Amino acid sequence: MAPFTFTLFAPYNKQAALRLKNANVRMFGVDILMEKDESDGYFRATVDLADGIYHYQYKIQTKSWFEQEPEPALPNYDDDDEFKDLSNEEKQEKTEKYTKLIDEIRERNRQREHEATFTEIWYTFVDPYATDVDERGSDDAEQAVGVLIIKNGKRIIDEYEWKYDDCALPKDEQLVIYELHIGDFSGGEGDSNARGTFKNLTKKIDYLKELGVHAIELMPIKEYPGNHSCYNPRYHFAIETSYGPTADLKEMIDEMHKNGIRVIMDGVYNHSDSAAPLTQIDHDYWYHHHPKDITMSWGPEWNYNFYDPKFNVWPARKFVGDSIRYMVEEFHLDGIRFDAARQIQNFDFLHWVVAEVKKIAPHKPFYCVAEFLPDEPCITNIDGPMDGCWHDSFYWTVRDILLNNNVDMGRLKACIDCRQQGYFGVANVVNYIGNHDHDRLLIELGKQRNIFGEEAFKRLRLGVVLQMTSIGIPLIWMGEEFGEYKEKTIGTAKIDWSLIADREDNSNQMNKKLLNFYRGIIRLRENNKAFFTTNLNFIHEDDNTKVLVYQRWADSGERVVVIANLSENFLAQYHVPNMPANGWWHEWTFDYNVKVENNEVHLDIAEHEAKILVYVGDNFQPATPSSEPVVKSIPANESNNTSQEQKQPDSSLK
Repeated sequence: MAPFTFTLFAPYNKQAALRLKNANVRMFGVDILMEKDESDGYFRATVDLADGIYHYQYKIQTKSWFEQEPEPALPNYDDDDEFKDLSNEEKQEKTEKYTKLIDEIRERNRQREHEATFTEIWYTFVDPYATDVDERGSDDAEQAVGVLIIKNGKRIIDEYEWKYDDCALPKDEQLVIYELHIGDFSGGEGDSNARGTFKNLTKKIDYLKELGVHAIELMPIKEYPGNHSCYNPRYHFAIETSYGPTADLKEMIDEMHKNGIRVIMDGVYNHSDSAAPLTQIDHDYWYHHHPKDITMSWGPEWNYNFYDPKFNVWPARKFVGDSIRYMVEEFHLDGIRFDAARQIQNFDFLHWVVAEVKKIAPHKPFYCVAEFLPDEPCITNIDGPMDGCWHDSFYWTVRDILLNNNVDMGRLKACIDCRQQGYFGVANVVNYIGNHDHDRLLIELGKQRNIFGEEAFKRLRLGVVLQMTSIGIPLIWMGEEFGEYKEKTIGTAKIDWSLIADREDNSNQMNKKLLNFYRGIIRLRENNKAFFTTNLNFIHEDDNTKVLVYQRWADSGERVVVIANLSENFLAQYHVPNMPANGWWHEWTFDYNVKVENNEVHLDIAEHEAKILVYVGDNFQPATPSSEPVVKSIPANESNNTSQEQKQPDSSLK
């Protein structure tokens, strides 16, 4: 047995109690009153505990305004024996007293929305700092319970031992990020598990490594209500139970590091679930009373502006900062995506918390990126709090071209060269043509334009070339690398791995070729230093033919020229002037060599197609074709072997 102290910060609540039991025992015992230290605002209770697993909850006299004082019921004069013998005058008098009492209670409840007054209501909830939560509760606990593990007299999270902390990891500018949802990425019809887990993801590391990505971005993994919608965290220190125990998460991250893959966590720090513990202790101490913008509100919003001079604390900043610090330290994360950063509306907090997390891992790269919509360079660059931001303007510009044939050269050039928008470096923007917030482009092409098969895949490849060759860090939304077809949904949408499985009829040929294309262009990017710089210039543009040509280069001599035909027209022997160097260039997309003379070249460029010319030198002697993956164009009239899934969206998913 060893003493263990339970602590609860609730500085303006009157009383608190602890409910505690061994996990193997069905019922809680007598509540243990906690002692309050008025000097620091903490309630404490010290209990001698043997090694083992325990369930616990806190109870408190709430100060949250939404916990209204209950109204007494009016007497039932006809059925209640107590009132049967009363005269009509006495009944009238008693009714008036009850009515007056109810009016007084209602007035107090109205005042509670403006003044933090007390009631005698006790609320039972999980420790806000609980690192493990069992939402099944116990026999006499309708709510969830916190889980505490004691070993050798001390609290532990798990017993995992890290193995690969010393492995070298890629720098920010070298990243290609892969965004995924644990439950949908690794589970599904082809897996034994109906829902993905950390262990399932660990088994797919070879797939990610072969794809060539350098980082995964995990959609939120903190404990949330329900089975799928992860952007309303309820418990900020606990990991979603359905994904597996914390040791499995650590093993997955450790194995990623072993294979040179960084792990970025998507964090929700603008709001929490409405039933999060702090909302039930003293709502307005941690949260805004009203949403900042009701049209962009997803739950109680953290009040990072509130400072409590009595206890010298910024309550919301401290709690959220503690949760971020815990996640980074405990799980050895390599970066954080800040969801809904514009809605947070507090750069002071963002500056502070980013500085805090980078102190934890000063000797390894750590990437902080914001979802700041619409994107602006103020969130990053020299004065901004973040390393980078989601480049949403890139998405909408490329989408407009691929979906609507709406080509705005000036707008596109500013997205390809983000310096024109005011961004400074490669890591300042994350470019994507799809993410968890949007339907995949293949879905939109089919639903809105009735474009399927090879024509849809061709447009998608054009988008991939623009994404992978622009200044910035590319992000791939899980499954888009092989043409996943499922629509966006708030429910389950598991990856269909059969799209890249071997089929006797080769009906998924285009899916497999698209995957091969992604693998190749990621390796092209990885092996060419030009893409790690901000060196980019536009060497030719033609508004009539909708052709844009730009060059990427490195001071060490690497050169790449991208020739993009953004139109619906085939261009035969198109003349490209102003080529940056004479000599031999390798056309990567279709795997052939071309010689540039007089700084010009003539090429056939199909509609919605991009050529990637890689400079190989003036003295190069063409020999065998390159080993780079090759994607041959498939005429539209030969695409009838495409599987039904690729031709039309799955209408069963809403």
